Amino acid sequence: MTEPTLFTQELLERLRGWEGRSEAAHDLISVSSAQGMAATLGLAGPGPDAGAELPPLWHWLFFAPRAPRQELGADGHPRVGGFLPPVPLPRRMWAGGRIRWHAPLRIGEAAKNVTTIESVKHKGGRSGDLLFVTLKYEISTVAGLALTEEKDVVYREAASAGAVPPVPPEAPQDAAWSEEIVPDPVLLFRYSALTFNGHRIHYDRPYTTQIEAYPGLVVHGPLIATLLAGLAQRARPGARFTSFSFRAVSPLVDIHPFRVCGKPSPDGKSAQLWAENHEGRLAMQADVQYE
Repeated sequence: MTEPTLFTQELLERLRGWEGRSEAAHDLISVSSAQGMAATLGLAGPGPDAGAELPPLWHWLFFAPRAPRQELGADGHPRVGGFLPPVPLPRRMWAGGRIRWHAPLRIGEAAKNVTTIESVKHKGGRSGDLLFVTLKYEISTVAGLALTEEKDVVYREAASAGAVPPVPPEAPQDAAWSEEIVPDPVLLFRYSALTFNGHRIHYDRPYTTQIEAYPGLVVHGPLIATLLAGLAQRARPGARFTSFSFRAVSPLVDIHPFRVCGKPSPDGKSAQLWAENHEGRLAMQADVQYE
């Protein structure tokens, strides 16, 4: 039996009309943002200074949309429509992505990001309607193209009262590297502030638990990915990343610690990474390729 869906062929064709749209944004890879990130992650010392290479995935500190307050939705995100297609689903999450580095981004440089809507795809099933929008980012400096990224954004139906989320698969048991992370509200607040992320699930506990039905404040997917990248970078000091991909599997919340884990490939040129919850279940999986 086919599950009912609100996505008619006509609506899907209209949403796909957003494919190919692009917009450009300019930003400064600033010392203050980089040092704020270092402090948020608890790294030793004052943090990187002008001229240093920007650590992997810290480019997410920049080029954030600056929607005025009156243009925000009830969840704290900019309302749908405008550059992004007007998807008629209330919940929006970053599901994963793929990043490739072409040249270093350096702190203190001016940079440009061109964002293009690559695809709009619908999926349906027992969990209801899902709509995936894939965005392509191209970040460049005066020296040329530095980084390309594909970002997968998923739109979902509202949480059902009493709905029991599926049990995530077990995480791998053969980690060579592992660190425990305690995701307290201050960590989540600081990361939201650094990335200009107004999504209320990361800082507004009543909204998160009562409206979106999570058991606690949700740890940002990009923050988890950044912690995984940091683990892989410390495991290979001085080695540059050439690519990084990740996929969110299940949410992590602030009421429990979690672990970031990894293991290198036999030749040491890549690594498998994952985050696991307090029960050893998979929350995110990632892969990194080293230069």
